[in-house]
Amino acid sequence: MTAHALPPAVSGFTGSAQAMSLVAFSAVATITLLLCVMTGPDRDDLDEFYTGYGTLSPLRNGLAIAGDYISAATVLGTGGVIALCGYDGVVLALSTALSLLLLMFLLAEPLRNAGRFTMGDALARRMPGRAVRITACAVTIASLLPLMLVQLAGTGQLMAFILGFTNESLKTGCVVGLGTLMIAYAAIGGMKGTALIQILKIVMLVGSGAVVALLILHRFDWDPGALFQAAARQSGAGPAFLHSGLQFAGHPGARLDMITSELTIVLGGACLPHVTMRMYTASSARQVRRSLSWAVSLVALFVLVITVVGVGATALVGGPAIAAADKQGNTAYLLGSRAAFGADVSTAESFLFTLVTTALFLTLLASVAGMILACANSLAHDVFAARAREMPARREMALARFSALAVGAPTILLATLVQHHSLQPLVTLSFCLGASALAPALVYGLFWRRYTRAGLLATLLGGSLTVLLLMPGTNLVSGSPVSAFPDADFNWFPFTTTGIVSIPAGFFFGWLGTVVSGRRKAEEQRRQYEAVEGWILAGAVRRGG
Repeated sequence: MTAHALPPAVSGFTGSAQAMSLVAFSAVATITLLLCVMTGPDRDDLDEFYTGYGTLSPLRNGLAIAGDYISAATVLGTGGVIALCGYDGVVLALSTALSLLLLMFLLAEPLRNAGRFTMGDALARRMPGRAVRITACAVTIASLLPLMLVQLAGTGQLMAFILGFTNESLKTGCVVGLGTLMIAYAAIGGMKGTALIQILKIVMLVGSGAVVALLILHRFDWDPGALFQAAARQSGAGPAFLHSGLQFAGHPGARLDMITSELTIVLGGACLPHVTMRMYTASSARQVRRSLSWAVSLVALFVLVITVVGVGATALVGGPAIAAADKQGNTAYLLGSRAAFGADVSTAESFLFTLVTTALFLTLLASVAGMILACANSLAHDVFAARAREMPARREMALARFSALAVGAPTILLATLVQHHSLQPLVTLSFCLGASALAPALVYGLFWRRYTRAGLLATLLGGSLTVLLLMPGTNLVSGSPVSAFPDADFNWFPFTTTGIVSIPAGFFFGWLGTVVSGRRKAEEQRRQYEAVEGWILAGAVRRGG
């Protein structure tokens, strides 16, 4: 996705717009880093670093949850699928909102009650032990690392697209520089600092996107039907653009592939650790509910925005031009925003477009910073601190900050190596791990009385290994022009995700591990669960016996 490869009609960002974007990017980076320094916790205040003391109001916490949930991969990737595949892309966007509803109604309160700082805390509430914590940490990092790579690797490409440079060294420099900035956000600001960045990001992203969506609707006389009909004509796919199946056309079992892909997104998105860690920032179960109400509303609004902008990009620019700019359609959101202003762009419209690009830039920064923080928290708290019975708070804080560097540095290096490949398999890998390992572990761990330690470890390890074994055989990795290795074909698992096998496998391994543990162990776990059941499910302290 280099600027020189774009058709002239869609790559014409003026010098003034590029200069404004560069100035805005620099200002945002400076201001957000300053915010992290000002709000950073004391050196011995673990609660403030890990949870921000639960001082965020439901509105601010809801904004932060929505900010963590809507990553750059969501904006660029989902926008691209909407622009190129129409109906299927809209279903994908709706699945992301449904995922947050699942978290809100099923997992949010028990997670908040069972956990303190990390996913390992929530899982070890019933089954304490280093093996549980270390495994939870390993799966946390494994599920978030692919998403971090996608967004860091996309940074250089996005900067090249907006600012007009094509030098590969400059793109790699952007990846390294911005990755370093994201490590600083996580290490210095902790939970509160990254929350403020997420709030700023989501306000800018939804606000600028809403204005662009309104401009696009205005171009079509406020008639959504006319917008969609124009998009179908310009899509290159005709009426198929408005019906299901375009994204999975040509795949064996296309309908089944679509259903399992959406299920993977719903389950995986609800259980990814950088989203669930926000549950621990609420001071009470009631605050969790109110925070998620705000978050769901914002995500639903953004689904509407990205639908209009994505379809508008197809209607105004054309599907073939979007695909020529990037096979996955990752530039569709920017192209739709630019096209909304028409041929004659005023100073005010240039400023608004700069706001859109800055919001995307901030989305990249905030998303990866939140993921680095989730991984660093788990590494410091579940692995290092768990080794010592009484570790001084100041030392654990230092370990958490060092962990941000230990996670971030290899991520930057890997991102520079994968930036020229299709990154869609990495996004899918994260959601598959969330749906196949973390979702079964949380559902069983929070609600099944007889669930044992062996069952938990079998869920996490078995679900993860199933995903890792199947993913190389999917059609996202090889066998198609848009796969990661388009010139190879080792596509032996003819689906887009591993969910059709790995999700049932994750639940099966948990059940099997529990059965193998024996009836006595299961009864012991049942008694232990009943002792904390009231607290986990309702936040109620058990009285008496």
